Amino acid sequence: MSAPLSREEWEKIRRASRQALPDNLDKLPQDGILLSYQRELFEAVTTHNVTATDKSRRVGATWGIGAAAVLISGAEKPAGGMDTLYLGYNLDMAREFIDTCAMWARAFNQACTEVGEFLFKEQGEKGEDRSIQAFRISFASGFEIVALSSKPRSLRGRQGFVILDEFAFHDDARELLKAAMALLMWGGKVLVISTHNGVDNPFNELLNEIRSGKKPGKVVRVTFDEALEQGLYQRICLVNGKEWSPEGEAEWRDGIRKAYGTAADEELDCIPSMGSGVYLTTAQIEASTHAAPVLRFTCPAGFELQPDAIREAYVEDWLAEHADPVLETLPHNLRHSYGFDFARSGDLSVMLPVTEWYDLVRRVPFSLEMRNVPFRQQEQILFYIVDRLPNFHAGKHDARGNGQYLAEVACQRYGERVEAVMLSQGWYLENTPRLKTRIEERTFLLPADADVTSDMRQIKLIRGIPKVPDDAVTKGTDGGQRHGDTAIAAVLANAASEADPAEYAYTSINDPDPDDNGFDDDDDDIGGATLYNSRREGLF
Repeated sequence: MSAPLSREEWEKIRRASRQALPDNLDKLPQDGILLSYQRELFEAVTTHNVTATDKSRRVGATWGIGAAAVLISGAEKPAGGMDTLYLGYNLDMAREFIDTCAMWARAFNQACTEVGEFLFKEQGEKGEDRSIQAFRISFASGFEIVALSSKPRSLRGRQGFVILDEFAFHDDARELLKAAMALLMWGGKVLVISTHNGVDNPFNELLNEIRSGKKPGKVVRVTFDEALEQGLYQRICLVNGKEWSPEGEAEWRDGIRKAYGTAADEELDCIPSMGSGVYLTTAQIEASTHAAPVLRFTCPAGFELQPDAIREAYVEDWLAEHADPVLETLPHNLRHSYGFDFARSGDLSVMLPVTEWYDLVRRVPFSLEMRNVPFRQQEQILFYIVDRLPNFHAGKHDARGNGQYLAEVACQRYGERVEAVMLSQGWYLENTPRLKTRIEERTFLLPADADVTSDMRQIKLIRGIPKVPDDAVTKGTDGGQRHGDTAIAAVLANAASEADPAEYAYTSINDPDPDDNGFDDDDDDIGGATLYNSRREGLF
């Protein structure tokens, strides 16, 4: 009978077992080893210098990142190779990450040394030399993956791909991020990955700065339910040799959520705690206003039953009296866009044009509010105004419900410059922070109006998403119902002003060759004119 294994021998065997793909996983096709969100994160870190991801607990995000780290550090320098510097907040995280990378190195057949522990030299707070335990994998490329201390000074004198894992829980997160960002100067990369730890945490601030455009980078978000939809529990069953079933997954999901209790929002759903309340203060909104009219058009009851000619003439007269004077003041040498929040009854339809000035400030020259206006007349008003917007650039419509009709006819008339937007949590999460940044910086100026200010204050953080709540119903100065309509139009208008749609122009053929049929051999001509797509730089 053989002697019992020593502690060192047992540790070596267990470590080797963790550094190989699970038996069942190696039967998956190559593109099926990583789940969708792991692939998205993998692609983000390979194409962006700065990536941040807010994630649920234990969804395997770090497992996917290990694959990227091995390919980056295993590559030669001309192919983008560099050291990977991993900083977790405890020793167990460092070991787990290094073991994961060793597993990927074997799976990818990367030439590397065995995983090793070593003493990393760094300076203490008083300048004294000190040694800390660290872990390392060295590659034939000359680069290595190193799991370091979580102290910012660990990055001094280093260069490469920095991974800050569970960043929100590091003791000195701000200084750590500052030290990591310094590595970008010489071609490094930074990945900040974490579960949330409060709305005022530096991690949540970083996410908001990237989403709002204040800082360059890519945000990848994965909640617990999103991970399940993309196959997390199926993968757990595969690794553990269990049979997957919808009933089993539902029971497992319910058990996990019950275990987290009231912390599930933050731990599983990527919603930072205390993340509910007013998104923009009155002071911020009023500081970002200017003198601009609000045009209000209300149709009397039964107006929609009048004959077409009467309705059209009535609206034409109103536009000539109220809209023409402000349209004539628009600068003809500047670009104009608009946002449109639709309503037929109850709430308002709000159209918000935007002028882009030379100082890069977006100014709303006027706001148009429509109450109880029939569909056909909203179409009439929309076309009348957009046809007169100088250098029309882009428009975005709320295309939910009945708004889809008006969005559709606008797309038919103005082509790709207009987008029908199905407002969703993801769309709000991407676009509302950009408007907030402009308002904070006073580069998006709204009409100075009590109803406009009230509408903008209706934007709230709802489960981490900045949007107008469904039940946010207020009364306007005219006594009518409002639902944050200007706020929705403002988010759409700002997004339109920042859009990059295709632009079209034409060159007329004034003197066609009488010997041919009027068509050039090299161009496609429509109605005697050659059409150009200036963005695509080609011909139809």
